[in-house]
Amino acid sequence: MIGDCLDANKAEHITVIDIRDKTSAADTMIIASGRSPRHVSALAGHVVDMLREHGIRAATEGRETCDWVLIDAGDILVHLFRPEVRAFYNLERMWGGGNAPVPESMVHRNSGNWEVTA
Repeated sequence: MIGDCLDANKAEHITVIDIRDKTSAADTMIIASGRSPRHVSALAGHVVDMLREHGIRAATEGRETCDWVLIDAGDILVHLFRPEVRAFYNLERMWGGGNAPVPESMVHRNSGNWEVTA
């Protein structure tokens, strides 16, 4: 659902990482890039609107500069970056470790919680 929204709005290099074994803060992390601060801002707006339409209130950080926007949707964290900021922080390496990214098709909402199915 989030990946589809990002893809439909031309986000680049969408990656989904299962972080259940690494933190209690969330189950899944979605990382994507926008081409400019304006594109990152638009992506964040589309994701927040889509979540709201599904009854999910999301908190956001970083919309002032739009270099890196974090959307906290409870069990899913969405990180939206400008490409050079994403390369600098390299969250895929930090959180992905030896785990392969999880395909978006494996992320589902179940009884109000986000889950990654095997």
